[in-house]
Amino acid sequence: MRAQDRQVVRLLHESKGVCTILLAEGDMAPTMTLSEKTRDIKNVWPTEKLQLRDLEYGTTRSAHKFSFLATSLHRVLVVMFAVVIATLYIDPRRITAGVVEWYHGDKIAEGAETCPQAPLFTPSKHAKLLKNLELVYENESFKLSAYQGLSGAVQIPTEMFDDLKPPGEDPHWEIFGKLHEFIENKFPNVHTTLTKTVVNSYALVYHWQGSDESLKPLLLTAHQDVVPVEPSTVGAWKNPPFSGAFDGEWIWGRGSCDDKSGLISSLTAIEALLNANFKPRRTVVLAYGIDEERGGIVGATAIRDYLLTTYGEDAFALLVDEGGSQELGENTIIALPSVAEKGSFNLRLEVATPGGHSSVPPPHTSIGILAALITELEANPHVPALHRNDTLYEQVQCLAAHSPDFPTSLAKLARKSQRSDKALNKLTKELERIDPLFKATAGTTQAVDIIRGGVKTNALPENAYVIVNHRIAGYRALKSRLIDVLSPVAVRFNLSIDAFGEALGDLASRKVAYGKVVLSDAFGTGLEPAPITPTTESPPYELLSGIIRNVIETSNRKAYVGRKVVVAPGILRGNTDTKHYWSLTKHIFRYSHLNNADSYNGAHTINEAIRAEGYLEMIRFFTHLILNVDETKALV
Repeated sequence: MRAQDRQVVRLLHESKGVCTILLAEGDMAPTMTLSEKTRDIKNVWPTEKLQLRDLEYGTTRSAHKFSFLATSLHRVLVVMFAVVIATLYIDPRRITAGVVEWYHGDKIAEGAETCPQAPLFTPSKHAKLLKNLELVYENESFKLSAYQGLSGAVQIPTEMFDDLKPPGEDPHWEIFGKLHEFIENKFPNVHTTLTKTVVNSYALVYHWQGSDESLKPLLLTAHQDVVPVEPSTVGAWKNPPFSGAFDGEWIWGRGSCDDKSGLISSLTAIEALLNANFKPRRTVVLAYGIDEERGGIVGATAIRDYLLTTYGEDAFALLVDEGGSQELGENTIIALPSVAEKGSFNLRLEVATPGGHSSVPPPHTSIGILAALITELEANPHVPALHRNDTLYEQVQCLAAHSPDFPTSLAKLARKSQRSDKALNKLTKELERIDPLFKATAGTTQAVDIIRGGVKTNALPENAYVIVNHRIAGYRALKSRLIDVLSPVAVRFNLSIDAFGEALGDLASRKVAYGKVVLSDAFGTGLEPAPITPTTESPPYELLSGIIRNVIETSNRKAYVGRKVVVAPGILRGNTDTKHYWSLTKHIFRYSHLNNADSYNGAHTINEAIRAEGYLEMIRFFTHLILNVDETKALV
């Protein structure tokens, strides 16, 4: 084997006498066949059984079998020799990740089929431009300007309240005009080059025309609004909630994570591309909502209608919005672009009973009966379950196949579950035991959030109601289940039942009933689970996955060194503005290029802050995304 050939060969894995050599793109002579590569490799590593894996396509192929000394000493020497060769010629972060994989048994070979990882995608036509921009992003003056962009946006308190009247009817909306002024001043090239359209007074849509009109555009979305800051908590913030303070490491304030970082990082990337004289071949569209934090009822809906009128149904190649992020493990970085969202339903459960003076009370008032109904609901939570065609199950398989941090015993159980229902049930129970978020992700959840009843201490309450929020997973007939759980309680208290507009049960036909139970959609906003974005043999998903991996692996952040990058499909437990965008494209990805360690305290709570280094990675991500999507032939 020639010296220049050795540098692309990595011995990462030995298990049960099987030695797996991973071949990266461009291994050895470009014209060599697999068998020729094998003959060349055998001169370095004589083995009993050899497997070659092509990293570019994620496939494992059997190779020639050679004699192998069965002693443990010989095996150790083989591995040591491989590591020495790799140390001399290969990026240290890949060596570290590789050695970790070697210790994790047969995960690599299994993962090739179960969850193939996309190759690293980096632009070729725009390679020089990207290289120059990466240098720009390392410049301290650029970093400071980028931080100031996010800080300035955070300082404008675009809080969103549930009870706001429509734009034009409530003065609170005027604060969004100040944000628009800031954006125009901060990103002058965006506003001289792109076409801006204001929708429903404050929602923003930008059109960046590409040279090839036959290509479907790329759609990038974010939202301008933030959740309100509870006045009583202001004193608990390390920095004032709308200060936008930068302390050298963190940028503080409401919206720094959710979602002004997504809004400003995408604009910053485009401004940098314009400064570099980039002209897109594929059209890029930006859409920024104004009330995502209350469901996008006037912002995202107006944007959707505008985009449908302007571009049509299924008009976009792919859509990237806020959502899934990265989990920074001990040995792995797991990126989880969400390809699904749970549905939502707010149940209004109301009890009506006769009134009267409280000095002559019945055994149970409407409030007491309502309490019994609530108790019955909470005593019968929805049971989480894994299904083989669930997004969560696909995610588990990816982690089992590729993550060195995933428990080996659980990985084996995950593989068995592909064929065994018994193993699938055992896997479900084990995940429920060790993962506190499993129930919330795998099953439908219910939370009793609002309760009202009674007007006077000496008057029996004639009416009492509760609102129960549900986040709906797939495979759940929610309304029929609610009826099944609550009907026996209604019967016990001699109440008739009106379930979603339909009279039910024996009591419905009786002339005498003590009262009535009414089940209804509290706000008329029930939402089915989102259509699942394709991931299997899907060019948009593969492209996005390869871009994510490349952005992380080419980062100069010390936190990323030595960690293997794995991309797996995710599912959001909540909902984003994308719930209104289903008709725009089949390829919706909810992904914020941010790892869990770059968020100081999460979102929707005190001390929201984003690590400045992590924010720069978001700018890099949008830059890579636009350039790769612009030149790829995989998308129409």
